[in-house]
Amino acid sequence: MHEASFESILKTVLIILLIYFGFKIFIKWFGPLILKWFLKRVGQKFQQQFNGSTAQKSQKKGKVEINSDIPKTSKSNKKVGEYIDFEEID
Repeated sequence: MHEASFESILKTVLIILLIYFGFKIFIKWFGPLILKWFLKRVGQKFQQQFNGSTAQKSQKKGKVEINSDIPKTSKSNKKVGEYIDFEEID
């Protein structure tokens, strides 16, 4: 069996610390740039979706048009159930 020497353990710990601090510095320097690029890209997608949904037909100024998604059905006069009046018991 091989035994771990002090030098190999020290080398492994130093490599781990180097990777950790290197990643920290990379995120500190390039993190804001990456975040700005990502948010700009997401904002463009939202803007494209918003402009795509509102680009239906242009209306003349002063003209009002109401578009309703609610179906126009007549209300039924059916009684659904019996009304029960509850009384308080002392």
